Amino acid sequence: MDPKQQNPQEAVASVAPLLEDQLELDMKHCFENLIVIDVGANLTNKKYSRDLDSVVQRARDAGVQKLMVHGTSVKSSKEALRLSRIYPDIIYSTAGIHPHDSKSIVEEPATWFDLEHIAQAQECVAVGPCGLDYQRDFSEPDAQKQIFAKQLHLAIRLNKPLLIHERSAQHDLLEILDKYYPYSRLFKLLTCFTCRFENLPPVIIRGFMGTAEEALKYLERRFYISLTGYLCKDKSDTGVRRLLEDGTLPLDRLLVETDAPFMYPNTRASKLPQHVKTGITERSLLYLHRYCTFQRNEPCSLPAIVEMIAAFMKKTPDEVALATAFNALKLFGLS
Repeated sequence: MDPKQQNPQEAVASVAPLLEDQLELDMKHCFENLIVIDVGANLTNKKYSRDLDSVVQRARDAGVQKLMVHGTSVKSSKEALRLSRIYPDIIYSTAGIHPHDSKSIVEEPATWFDLEHIAQAQECVAVGPCGLDYQRDFSEPDAQKQIFAKQLHLAIRLNKPLLIHERSAQHDLLEILDKYYPYSRLFKLLTCFTCRFENLPPVIIRGFMGTAEEALKYLERRFYISLTGYLCKDKSDTGVRRLLEDGTLPLDRLLVETDAPFMYPNTRASKLPQHVKTGITERSLLYLHRYCTFQRNEPCSLPAIVEMIAAFMKKTPDEVALATAFNALKLFGLS
């Protein structure tokens, strides 16, 4: 029959199966997506200057519903805040001085007031990343301690979560934090511990790369730990993988981030266990291998990271995605 002579009812009947098939595909696409939140992406980096819209859209398509863009200096904190206003309810900003940049505040004290102003913005949901990094000497340890303490005071005053970057400096870091977050072994036995210090903002150890023993010291203090694609690089028997495999890191203390454009999750790493490699879905690998490289990681790689974490923990990706998203929403007050 000539399609032009087909009556309306017959026309609808002929396309109905096609519409149903398309709807089924759309729904399948929906359920295949993990719903995840990236609590650490450096989208102010110049590597995204030409195609940021596409980067954000790819992240959304991959299932990354919200992104926290870190400010690591006064300049990048301003830019992160600007991005949060360009992409409302998708991008949220933080304001901080990375340990490497501590000397910039020491040399120009007046710039500190700019950071305070940025941190007060509603779109800015955390103070940091800040902390101590003794692996490199971009700033002297004394300068790092001084600027870290100032940011700790700021987080407490604004009652905003504190994002901490720590490398080879845990002893000094905890020495400072324990002045404000009182801790002893006795506190672990007291149910009033949480009540007495509930007004202090939560602490997140971001991009954790230490040992299981170091992680335990943070977890005993009820701090949160955020993991990245470093999972693929960790070859030690006492590091991040062990945290996940032996259950040391509970889901209610876990967050996930890409640290894009850094920390590319190399799923082809020879030391990555086979059961972890096979736990990554084709969909996640498609986004990872098509759009991310060692030179420029993207937030769309986050589902692959979540699936690797789930495989190490012997949990389903949905469990890890749901728990980490809930933790992020609760901690940072994301809409």
